[in-house]
Parts: sequence; structure tokens; C-alpha cells
Amino acid sequence: MSRRYFGTDGIRGQANKAPMTPDLAMRVGIAVGNLFRRGDHRHRVVIGKDTRLSGYMIENALVAGFTAAGLDVFLLGPIPTPAVAMLTRSLRADIGVMISASHNPYQDNGIKLFGPDGFKLSDEIEHRIEQLMDEDIHLQLARPDAIGRAKRVDGVHDRYIEFAKRTLPKDITLSGMRVVIDCANGAGYKVAPAALWELGADVVAIGEDPNGTNINLNCGSTHPVALSRKVHEVRADIGIALDGDADRVLIVDETGAVIDGDQLMALIAESWATDKILRGDGIVATVMSNLGLERFLGDIGLSLTRTKVGDRYVVEHMRQNDFNVGGEQSGHIVLSDFATTGDGLVAALQVMACVQRMGRPVSEVCRRFEPVPQVLKNVRYSNGNPLDDPQVKTAINEAEAELGNSARLVIRPSGTEPLIRVMAEGDDRSQIETVVDQLINVISANRNAA
Repeated sequence: MSRRYFGTDGIRGQANKAPMTPDLAMRVGIAVGNLFRRGDHRHRVVIGKDTRLSGYMIENALVAGFTAAGLDVFLLGPIPTPAVAMLTRSLRADIGVMISASHNPYQDNGIKLFGPDGFKLSDEIEHRIEQLMDEDIHLQLARPDAIGRAKRVDGVHDRYIEFAKRTLPKDITLSGMRVVIDCANGAGYKVAPAALWELGADVVAIGEDPNGTNINLNCGSTHPVALSRKVHEVRADIGIALDGDADRVLIVDETGAVIDGDQLMALIAESWATDKILRGDGIVATVMSNLGLERFLGDIGLSLTRTKVGDRYVVEHMRQNDFNVGGEQSGHIVLSDFATTGDGLVAALQVMACVQRMGRPVSEVCRRFEPVPQVLKNVRYSNGNPLDDPQVKTAINEAEAELGNSARLVIRPSGTEPLIRVMAEGDDRSQIETVVDQLINVISANRNAA
């Protein structure tokens, strides 16, 4: 099924350039509004956003589209993606929208869609939306007396903060814990520090002064150096790094070292298995998760099921097979007992609960296994898909033969950027570095192929 607009996480691109234009955003609103408008009752959509300058533009275009399709719009303002998913259900909306490009720089933006159940839409529904977007929009407009209304909703931050606080086990308090949180100048800049403080932590916040163009700029989960420095400076017990829309989290221990999503999933899974609340006898992750995670889980009697990259595919497998822990190495962790999508703050609270219960430093609690050497490099391309080139295919086959069963090789196009990602992992670092470099050279030579 070919996809014209949607990638692995909604529609994404550079703001004011195709596809991320006001015209497209309006068409999304009209198409989605028509698809989810069933019956004669008043329908509603909730719209949240992160702190990007272009969010105002896209928000207004979406409002025009949804109201033109006859839906009432509830504007949430800057708020984390998981809060939009939660409020879609809480406010009994027919659709939820998050305007964000997640961890990308401010020049990019995106549109993420949630169904009335708070889950991201399926490939089939996205395909139908694309079809409607390319049809005559004048045939999809509401009657003059059925045009929707738009209003801003108060108190949504408080609702999300209370939701997040309730996910911390009742026997746990954060009192006595000094926490540095990096909000990436993004959607969590108000709610995350407030929730931690209300739970008793001594909170030092950085990346909490957004200006429209500094989201993810040298901060957040993709740039944790500033967080590491601040943890050292204030002698914090733990550092928490969110991304632009606060659905990802990485942890920095008391020494300033970064702990990725694989280690965090291992910790949560082990803890929940001990408490007999882990479902599925394991976790769901993607092909990018470290082999060390798989070995660790196997050693404690748990399984690792892999999906293709994208949290939506992780969630789909979790729902179909009754798992309640899953996620990605990047820190997008889904705990389905609490949320329908990744939630950086909620995942961080589960980690801190483990730290408090064990009474040991984060550096000891959060390092559950020794990662297998893993090398990941990207190649940017301009035309076509270099992976379709015969020379590239041959090189990949030769690399797989060389690695044999002793290592893993994953090559895939990014779902959000024009990049080819080449990852290899195995116990012999020298071998996998050589294999990745050789493939990068071949792909680079063919990256401009039509």
C-alpha cells in the first residue's frame, strides 16, 4: 500500500514546504472530519501542539478544516503527545490531533492523529484519509448551519499532571530525590517539572524556556550533554531528558552517564515481573533494540518480541498479544496499563520508583545488562530509494553473509526523514564497524539515484 503523505508517525516535513503546508493541514482536517463524522450528533476533535513557531499556523489551518467539516474543536495548547491521547478519551472526542515533529528541529513539524480510543490510527485508516485528501474537498464541506465551533480548554495541564502522578505506586514518594529534568524547550515544559515537584522531588528544570525556535536545540533526549553537565553541577540523583513532544525519555545517572530506552525497558520489565504484573511474559521492542537486551531477558525467563521500527507497530503487537511493556531504544516506552502511547514522564516515574525501592544509585539500578557493540550510521539521499539499486542489494547480501549468525544487520529508510539507517551489532566491534562503513560507502555512491 503506497503512502503519499503519512510516514511511520503521522505526516511530517519542513514547515511551509510540501507536505507540511497550511493547505495540506486544512485538507487533513476536512478529510479526517468527514471520516470520523458518524451520525447527526455534534462531533468533537481535540488539538494539542508542542512549542514550534509553525504550530500556530498549522493549528489554525486544522481548525479551519475541522470546523468546515462540521466538527467542534477543543484547543489544548502546548501539551505532551500522551496528554492528547489521554484527553481524546477523557473528553470523549471523535479524534485527537498532536501538532509536533517530536525530536526533530524547529524547522520541521508534523501531524499525529489518534482515534477515539486514544490509539494512533491504523495504516488502513491513514490510507483512506489520503484518498479523501486528494478528492474534491468542496463535496466534503458541512452545511452552513452545521459548521463547527472552536474554543480553548482550560485546566488540561492539571488533568494530565494528576493522571501522571497516579501512575507512581502509592507506597513511593520522591521526597529526598534531587531531579534535573530537561524539557527540550518542548511540550512538557510546564507539566513535567510541576508533576515531579508535587510528588516531593527537589526539581531543577532546564530546557523549559521555549521561544518557538529552540525546541530540541542542544537539549532534550537527542542532546543530553547539557543534562549531564547539570546533574554534575547540582549533584543530582537522576537526570530526565524528554524530547520535543515528551513521548520519549532517556535517563542520566548520578555520574552523568546516559541510559537508553533498552536499559529502562529491562528495568521496568524485571520489576514488573517480580511484582507479577508483567503481561505477555516479556516485552515488545523493535529491530533496533540491542541484542544485550534480548539476552538479559532470556536469562531471567522473559522474551523479547521484535517489530519493525515505529511505536505504532510496537503498540499494535502489544494490543494483539496482551503485553503491557514495550518500546524503542530511543526512549519511546509504552506502558499500556497507563497509556495508549509512549509517555516520557510516566516511564521516568516508573524508573524512579525502582530506584527508591532498591535504595541504590541510579548507575547501579538502571544498568541491567552489558550492551552488545552496536554501530548505527545514516546516509541522506535526495531521489528515489538507494536500497532499490542492484549494487546496494548485492552489497547488503555480501554483508549478511560475512556476519553470518554471529551478528545482526538492520538497514531501513527512516520514516520521518530522507535517510537510510544502517545498523549492525555483534560481539566483534571491529567486524561490524567495517561492515557498516562498507555499506555506507556503497549507499552513498548511489544516494542520488532516480
